[in-house]
Amino acid sequence: MSSPKTLFDKVWQAHEVHRSDSGQSLLWVDRHFVHEGSFHAFNKLSERQLPVARPDLTFGIADHYVPTQARDLAGVADAKVRSMIEQLSHNTRQHGVTLFGLDDPRQGIVHVLGPEQGLTQPGMVMVCGDSHTATHGAFGSIAFGIGASEVAHVLATQTLWQSKPKVMRITVEGQLAEGITAKDIALTWIAKLGADGARGYAIEYAGEAIRGLSMEARLTLCNLSIEGGGRCGMIAPDQTTFDYLRGRPWCPKGEAFEQACAHWATLCSDPDAAFDLEVVLNADEIAPTVTWGVSPEEALPIDQHVPDPVQLDDPSKARQAQESLAYMGLVAGQKLTDITIDRVFIGSCTNARIEDLRAAAAVLAGRKSRVPGMVSPGSTLVKTQAEAEGLDRIFIEAGLEWRHSGCSMCVGMNGDLVASGERCASTTNRNFKGRQGPGARTHLMSPAMVAAAAISGRLTDVRQLASSSPRASGEPS
Repeated sequence: MSSPKTLFDKVWQAHEVHRSDSGQSLLWVDRHFVHEGSFHAFNKLSERQLPVARPDLTFGIADHYVPTQARDLAGVADAKVRSMIEQLSHNTRQHGVTLFGLDDPRQGIVHVLGPEQGLTQPGMVMVCGDSHTATHGAFGSIAFGIGASEVAHVLATQTLWQSKPKVMRITVEGQLAEGITAKDIALTWIAKLGADGARGYAIEYAGEAIRGLSMEARLTLCNLSIEGGGRCGMIAPDQTTFDYLRGRPWCPKGEAFEQACAHWATLCSDPDAAFDLEVVLNADEIAPTVTWGVSPEEALPIDQHVPDPVQLDDPSKARQAQESLAYMGLVAGQKLTDITIDRVFIGSCTNARIEDLRAAAAVLAGRKSRVPGMVSPGSTLVKTQAEAEGLDRIFIEAGLEWRHSGCSMCVGMNGDLVASGERCASTTNRNFKGRQGPGARTHLMSPAMVAAAAISGRLTDVRQLASSSPRASGEPS
């Protein structure tokens, strides 16, 4: 009899083509996503006069640099940015690769579009030249970001050399309280373990609270695995997964889908499978969480105070906290709810799906934002659905800009920036120095928490707004 296996081991072994004497594995890649930044890899192919090995398994997505104010390149002032978008069109056309380009009604952020189109399926190995490729592991796939030379290798061979990581399981016991989201789970475990806490590990998320998450929430959780150092994040597929995938364009149809589900149902860790590290969290101890510093690990429940570096025992942590407070313009001991903001952003591959927009709109409905802000849907299909549900009107009437889909202000590559010195409440995944623009100060939180901050003009516990109507709370309607 074979020894019990983890979900990660099952998928890895199914894709291991060869193992070298050094222990590295050559993996078959089921899906390879390329975006505007992948032009370096296509250039390498051109230099060697090589074709794309499997254009049918390669998909081009325009997302990082695309403008969000319009769907054409006329308004893109930066010639280099314009050239990168045009190069993606040229490279995919030359190699017969499907492109979800700027004018495609299915266009979107790669990690939103893949699941939406059914390109992401359980049991796959998936790669992309983007660190947040971990998102797709929500379906029980092994998905991770790769560098430019690795992108070229996959384009040329449809395989990739990798060292097998260790495997850890993060179990969240119990049920989440009302208003607690996948973003809160992620920021909680990252704050607990640190930004390097999962370095060298593939993460499997498990437990009652995880099983209770929607598919979109699972995507958010796995998306943030990289922010705690994880190589990838995975959740075993179940009925929630199957229901989400049924009828998606690239998924099997009819009897083939039922057969696929029967196989996908076997993709779970065996009861006695051994993990290299086990971490257990209690769902009832997770609160709405926001970041105060310049790393996702610098996060606290909204009812807490900014830490005082003097009170930290670890000298390196104290020094890091002091530097973070200086950059963020905060004072040790300051209440998080006293921190005022200058603008808000709702978007990114972390929190720009229809569920996220609904959550933010539910808080903003009938209220006005005290600060300017922007909402960028995760895909054009999400945008269309949101408009059909009237969510766009809620955002616009609250005083926020309603944009097209793209990575937008998450990374600021397309000109959507937070001004230097401004403080932004954001649904994105990174609060690094300058991430949203030189000198920008970013606080990460869930969509509903961003909406609450917009209404209050400061970091706010959304639970205090949820139970009160706009007029009852004295807010402008």
